[in-house]
Amino acid sequence: MYFRRRSNSQEIGKAQESRAADFLRSKGLKLLSTNYHSRFGEIDLIMSDSGTLVFIEVCYRANGLFGGAAASVTVAKQRRIRLTAAHYLQTHTGLQHCPCRFDVLGLSGGADANSQTGAQRFDWIKNAFS
Repeated sequence: MYFRRRSNSQEIGKAQESRAADFLRSKGLKLLSTNYHSRFGEIDLIMSDSGTLVFIEVCYRANGLFGGAAASVTVAKQRRIRLTAAHYLQTHTGLQHCPCRFDVLGLSGGADANSQTGAQRFDWIKNAFS
């Protein structure tokens, strides 16, 4: 049997998504789903915020030399996220009439996937795009 090994960047990405979810839970959001896939793309986190369904793109950059984390959410990526969100709503019929928003949570600096220390910055952009 063949097992695919995760790359170091995938491990870092998963660790950062976990930190992002913890941060957002500390702000009162409720986690509904992680890494939701459709044929259109993936949404990192789907959460609920006081009755609003929140689709969240998590971006991590070790430093801000190349525009920071939020700069990586291009117009094409926004389109894929919107299409994936529409797919999620079509397959979760009880949520179709909930208000929705698209947030970006940028993480920069600080701890890597194997460390629990280091100052990390969270840049939460609510309603980042529509």
